[in-house]
Amino acid sequence: MQLTERQLSLKDTLPSGQCFRFSEQNGIWTVKAGVGENFRVLKVSQSDLSPITDDPFWARFFDLDTDYENLKAEFSTISPLMKRACDYAPGIRILNQDPWEALCSFVVSQNNNIKRIMGIIERMCSFYGNGAFPTAKALASAKEDDLRMLGLGFRAPYIVNTARSVCEGEIDLEKLRSMEIEQARAILMKVKGIGPKVADCALLFGLHRLDCFPMDVWMKRVMASCFPGQDKSIFGPCAGVAQQYLFHFARTSGYFDDKE
Repeated sequence: MQLTERQLSLKDTLPSGQCFRFSEQNGIWTVKAGVGENFRVLKVSQSDLSPITDDPFWARFFDLDTDYENLKAEFSTISPLMKRACDYAPGIRILNQDPWEALCSFVVSQNNNIKRIMGIIERMCSFYGNGAFPTAKALASAKEDDLRMLGLGFRAPYIVNTARSVCEGEIDLEKLRSMEIEQARAILMKVKGIGPKVADCALLFGLHRLDCFPMDVWMKRVMASCFPGQDKSIFGPCAGVAQQYLFHFARTSGYFDDKE
């Protein structure tokens, strides 16, 4: 399978707030993914995506089985702004990450910037996972002082709480894949330290719940300004994909600079 940048753009997908273990140097992207023994490292360039297309692990990670061309065509009929967002960065895909890695990463992300999130997660991986993302079991027994030493601050007890909830079965990540989205969100939010945004990001980026529609300040602005009185239902069952096109467009295109 040969992909164009319109079908898969590394520069638009990886830094779009979905994941935090990647870097780029001289056109070569390094991506780390996977928990414990499932840890994998990818080195790939936009000019040669065969390391993704030829490897089932990375093909799944970059969601190659989903028909994004059809989704973009459907989204583009909703409004001129939605079409503009799809055309602006058509190569964005929703990453299919490990559910625990995504959940834990978004707990770390609270009130944080991407550079700092990435640093904290790398230190966690070195300290608890020998480079791999640490298992829930490893973090369930972590000392909060050690986590604070790694830069987690007030998030330290949230990480331990979340890990224990997974280990003890309070959160069954696999069951969250198929239950009603509101029920899945409610289960996650029972854990102290998991609010609506963290829950929605974990569901969309870790459990491939494409019906989930995370709302942050950017998306609230987009919906209020461009889709007043509407909700995610106008985007259909894959609203989460539309959300990512809109989020990236709003955050990076300068569209809202003229709206101040």
